[in-house]
Amino acid sequence: QVQLVESGGGLVQAGGSLRLSCAASGSIFSINTVAWYRQAPGKQREWVAIMPVDGRANYADSVKGRFTISRDNAKNTMYLQMNSLKPEDTAVYFCVAAVQIIGQSNLNDYWGQGTQVTVSS
Repeated sequence: QVQLVESGGGLVQAGGSLRLSCAASGSIFSINTVAWYRQAPGKQREWVAIMPVDGRANYADSVKGRFTISRDNAKNTMYLQMNSLKPEDTAVYFCVAAVQIIGQSNLNDYWGQGTQVTVSS
């Protein structure tokens, strides 16, 4: 019913930048909160950034000041701009969105498939 497709991952040197995109499609009535998570090898998935409908973003301490979450509601797309990347940012990055499907009143979370970000030292 709803698909989230991520793009923009890759290999970058420390200090570099990447911009991740996550496009939602399907029977979407509205998108509420959006967020990004990441999972490094051998570690649990961790929250990175979140943006409710009101646009007030919050960030994990580890990325604050370096990463910026944004959204384009007209395009049902969210972004994660990552600057000053560090090797410890290496992980698979996932987007998640709370979506209200057409004809339904509740919200359900949908996840992207993940995109690899590798930061070399």
